[in-house]
Amino acid sequence: MERNYGAEIDGLKNDMGEIKQMLSAVTSPKEKSGETQIKRERLHKGMNLDPDPNIMTVLHGLEDTCEKNDQSGAITYLGVYESSGRQSTWVSNSVNTDRLLSLIENKMAERVLNCIGNGDRLNILLSIMKKPMTVAQLVEQCGYNSTGQVYHHLKPLIAADLIVEDAKNEGKGVYVIQPHRVQGIIMLLAGISDMLDPKYTQGDWGITE
Repeated sequence: MERNYGAEIDGLKNDMGEIKQMLSAVTSPKEKSGETQIKRERLHKGMNLDPDPNIMTVLHGLEDTCEKNDQSGAITYLGVYESSGRQSTWVSNSVNTDRLLSLIENKMAERVLNCIGNGDRLNILLSIMKKPMTVAQLVEQCGYNSTGQVYHHLKPLIAADLIVEDAKNEGKGVYVIQPHRVQGIIMLLAGISDMLDPKYTQGDWGITE
């Protein structure tokens, strides 16, 4: 007997439609008459992770933000960094972690890490983070044999807008970290520090279901 593939496909479509209706009924139940549906909270709240009540207020605010916006997570970070008379201060509040994870999906994280994921470039970044420097000073500070070696590693950092020549303030040929990039560099190092911290090398997920 010859199979009727068209009929089979229509049958599968109908089955899928019924499954979707059942899933919808489970995940988004309608309110029954005389009854009030209570929305289940996804996150465990009220965990006292720090003795400072101000910090806990911020944490609970992040939890509320996640529930309200139905997002996977949120972080708030702030800091200050001073070197050679230059200061950078920053506050980033309720940053959506879904947006951060998307940096992997759109390859931006890979591009940034490839740009700085080199020992020579990191040494140049470190030196200029500490104080503005000329290429000649970088040759001496980082142990290079020529200015050409420095320029080779300096160019991608300049192209990535991490380093800039500060002719206006420091003088021609003097390079500094872009002020709006200091926060990102420090926070990237903070994340690496957490990965290396022994207290984070063991543990388990807190199950929220």
